[in-house]
Amino acid sequence: MHYFSEAIISALQLIIQFDPEIYLIAWTSVKIALIATVFAAFFGIFLGIVTAITQFPGKRFIQQILNTLMAMPTVMIGLIFYGLLSRQGPLGDLGLLYTETAVIIGETCLILPLIMNMTLVAVQSADQRLISTLRILGAKTHQQILPILSELRFTILAGVITGFGRAIGEVGAAMMLGGNIQGVTRTMTTAIALETSKGDFELGLALGLLLLIIAFSINLLLQIIQTKNKEFI
Repeated sequence: MHYFSEAIISALQLIIQFDPEIYLIAWTSVKIALIATVFAAFFGIFLGIVTAITQFPGKRFIQQILNTLMAMPTVMIGLIFYGLLSRQGPLGDLGLLYTETAVIIGETCLILPLIMNMTLVAVQSADQRLISTLRILGAKTHQQILPILSELRFTILAGVITGFGRAIGEVGAAMMLGGNIQGVTRTMTTAIALETSKGDFELGLALGLLLLIIAFSINLLLQIIQTKNKEFI
């Protein structure tokens, strides 16, 4: 118990003193997660809305695939892209393995099904008079996207923030695709695993506390958005 309390005090001191190593790792995590979320949101929101308002064969099957991909272990994503980006893989000539880009690609593909599925469910759960009105007015599929996005912006934004939360807490794909290179691909989750295994428990604990603070902030933001959504409705 004495050891653990001392470790907590040391970890808090590292955070309060703005240890450059800790905040570099934190910034790398936030930057990679943000970029991945932007890409995933750009494609996921568009595909989610189009899938929701369009009727086509296999639509239910696509939803089942999305539900499956949402529960896919992160190491599976890492394994797939490791095979694609390794020297022997089809994309090996690009030299992306163990780079920041590789981690961004992995995290984007990890949270894309989540954002797309949450957008799809949001549209399907919305007042169907919205879509009916747009169709009566003669709006084509691509013309319905912006009005729906405007009407459901709070719900869809909650899905995007949820995706960011999963991206920043991801460890499996980041470790396999990024290689945990200091100052380049070392994220908070991979650093926690590495430093703890090396015996630097204080540094790992400090990063864990920062990760908890970020997770708390994300949940608080989600709660605020959900409150505004209820007021808007």
